[in-house]
Amino acid sequence: MDLRKKLLPFQALIVVAGLMVGLSALAIGVTVAALRTDAIRATERESENTARFVADQIATLVRPLERLLTELGDVVPQLGVTTPAEFERTFAVGPIADLLEDRMLHVPQAIGIRLFAPDGRLLVAAERDGGEAPRTDDYQFFRQLGIAGENGLYVSPPILTARPKQWRVYLGRRIVGTSGTFVGIVAVAVPVAYFDQIYATYSRFGDRAFVIARRDGTILATNAESVSLTGRRIPGSSAWYDVVRAGGGPFRSPGFFDGVPRIAAAASVPGLPLVVSTAVPRADALARWHQHAIRIGAGTAVAALCAFLLLAGVYHQFRRLVASEASLAEGKADLKEKSRELERANMRLDAALNNMSHGLCMFDRTGRLLVCNDRYLRMYRLGREMAQPGTTLEELMRRRIAVGTYSGDPLGYVAELRRLGTGARQTHFTTELADGRIIAVLNDRMSDGGWVAVHEDITERTRAEQRIAHMARHDALTDLANRTLAAERMDEALERMAASGHGFAVFIFDIDLFKSVNDSLGHGGGDALLRAVAQRLRGCIDDGDTAGRIGGDEFAVVQGNSADPQAAAAALSARLLDVVQAPYEIDGQRVVIGISIGVALAPVNGTEPSQILRNADLALYRAKSDGRGCSRFFEPEMDADARLHRAFEFELREALVREEFEIHYQPIVDIATRKACAVEALVRWRHPRHGLISPDKFIPVAEEIGLIVPLGEWILQTACETAAAWPETVRLAVNLSAVQVRSGGLVETVRTALAHSGLPAPRLELEITESVLLQKDRGGLAVLHDLAALGVHIVLDDFGTGYSSLSYLQMFPFSKIKIDKSFVAELSSRADCAAIVCTVMNLAKALDMATTAEGVETVEQVTLLRAAGCREAQGWLFGRPVPADRLVLDARLGTTSAAA
Repeated sequence: MDLRKKLLPFQALIVVAGLMVGLSALAIGVTVAALRTDAIRATERESENTARFVADQIATLVRPLERLLTELGDVVPQLGVTTPAEFERTFAVGPIADLLEDRMLHVPQAIGIRLFAPDGRLLVAAERDGGEAPRTDDYQFFRQLGIAGENGLYVSPPILTARPKQWRVYLGRRIVGTSGTFVGIVAVAVPVAYFDQIYATYSRFGDRAFVIARRDGTILATNAESVSLTGRRIPGSSAWYDVVRAGGGPFRSPGFFDGVPRIAAAASVPGLPLVVSTAVPRADALARWHQHAIRIGAGTAVAALCAFLLLAGVYHQFRRLVASEASLAEGKADLKEKSRELERANMRLDAALNNMSHGLCMFDRTGRLLVCNDRYLRMYRLGREMAQPGTTLEELMRRRIAVGTYSGDPLGYVAELRRLGTGARQTHFTTELADGRIIAVLNDRMSDGGWVAVHEDITERTRAEQRIAHMARHDALTDLANRTLAAERMDEALERMAASGHGFAVFIFDIDLFKSVNDSLGHGGGDALLRAVAQRLRGCIDDGDTAGRIGGDEFAVVQGNSADPQAAAAALSARLLDVVQAPYEIDGQRVVIGISIGVALAPVNGTEPSQILRNADLALYRAKSDGRGCSRFFEPEMDADARLHRAFEFELREALVREEFEIHYQPIVDIATRKACAVEALVRWRHPRHGLISPDKFIPVAEEIGLIVPLGEWILQTACETAAAWPETVRLAVNLSAVQVRSGGLVETVRTALAHSGLPAPRLELEITESVLLQKDRGGLAVLHDLAALGVHIVLDDFGTGYSSLSYLQMFPFSKIKIDKSFVAELSSRADCAAIVCTVMNLAKALDMATTAEGVETVEQVTLLRAAGCREAQGWLFGRPVPADRLVLDARLGTTSAAA
């Protein structure tokens, strides 16, 4: 009996060892299961973020198409169309096809534009590159659009065309007349392959699958190469179909489309009846967890096996001790051997625990440490002596505070863990350490009241999730806010406005003539310029403002709420014009740009984000119409001007055919003799409803739609024929557009006009503005030299109003420069204007160039210009622009009687 009493502590040790092994295995099993759940949830979150990001990119790509449909649809009520029959008579004509082809030039992704009657009949079509239009039967979905009565954007099922053989989809919308009657349908075709550029961006995501589908489950496009899905429908009984119909959310697909089980998510495309689905093979999502599980399972199995062997040996030894007290000495030796075996087993168990990728520690019901692995010690920079078994949780927290790896309340943390013993099974939380690491902690209660704590470093995974979330709301090139984030900030500003009554401003600005700048610098230089503009934009705004890039060269600012938003907006506009327009250094080149700014105020100009953005866009258009390089606040009449602008796009084409244009002539006077030495030809449009329209109203529209080249040819030919009958001492001045200079046929046009009219080349002056020479375009300079070789004179018009006027005089030997009327108007009242005029005169004299002063209206201005050395003058003092039959060339102009 005495021997058995002595063996009782040893038996208790065996029981404790067995209990510890069992609890350790249980804790490890719980940890592995929790890690699997976390891996699946993380993949679901990543898929949802990726789907939303791709959806936003699709919305951005489709926006120019949607704007094109809106513009084409809005022009119908402006032309007075009321019924379907009027719509068919107005638009089923040849010039409309030319207009549609012209609009496609501004939207490269469009390969066809169609106009349909309400019953689905095709009225007129334009196809890029001579492609073959689909069969009439393929348009039945537009008849369904008319029956459904939908006014939003409609996306067709994919259609396979014969020539060229390709899949395409149509984006369509209803057109209503002036009384709201449904009169027709406009649709634009886009190749399905157009969406491939989105998938190329995500090549780094490996085996991730993407599918773009309609809400009814019809698949439009996918990045799958092994199987063709375009035109097929998602099975109606699948979870995938239910999520697509609902417009988005996570789901798990047993097969998706290739039989591979996947973890997937879907997101609806903003403003479109489309849904983007993205999926990751479940095996890929759980690959890292599977590796960890194998290592942990292997370690656990080894430890359990060792423990089993240990317990079996101890049990065998116990039986031997009980069986024979006589072999006590031998039993003692065996006991020592078994102790050594137990020590080796513990070493193997420690090896398994210390090779885990997670930190692990176990506490008893009193909060004392039972075991912890080396990963836990390294994670929190603790020495082995600081985490010995028996250490209390409170003491362990104080030691972590001492080494800087815990900054919370240790008493509150301990109280939370105590709660595990009163009903709660698990606690799971995430904490960020002072050094920036992010740790996820899982505390799981054991049956005896103790608990197991697993600590995982999730810094990289969290950072990846944050990067994806950032990409979904920021522009990839400039890192400014994208359209989605800008819209969210507008919603927040509207909420603050409703609470405080303080309004705010929204800015939209773009780079003037950016295409010319981009062609000059190349796309790499253009991107560098956009990044430089974004950097300056960040320096101009305040902390409460949001700056974004919402298009190619289009930027936006949502200004913070203010008690006086108009004053704050005016100050920011001035700051943007001053800072953003300063010269840039791009790839060793000095680049000078201008910007045009449109501003809309809330709530004065709207209380809905779409309305505010539209009004800011209209203000931007007004700034461009007023000469660019300026800012304009939205005014109600701008909406009417924009509608008139769209109407002009249609009517200008017919105006040239109907001979509605006229040329008026204004004399240019020799100041010394007061007689006409030259005459400037100025075009006017005799509109059947609006009367005589000045060129500043329709010339920008003609440039946009490509009509300026044939219109310019007509002006040049007609003016030369008229001027051929004038005295030989009188020259003809004709204005040229920058578009004409870049068209490629200007030199031949001038040569033909001179030959047909008989006008000598030295009597022709061609006036250009500084925009022709912007960014030092070599092609434009070559054209000017070729024109000068014909013998005509090249004149620099509106001198002094550009970005770097003096530098242009070095680029080309102009015959004459014309001083802008803004300097002449204040010549007698402002000393700085007088100084500028005198300086220009001296400069022209040194360069052997003639000078003409524009906008002369008083005799006092003529006296000052003569004193400064100016040779020629032009303005209302000498005569307004008049038709050729009313032009006076042989009288002294600008005298008191003449002025009267």
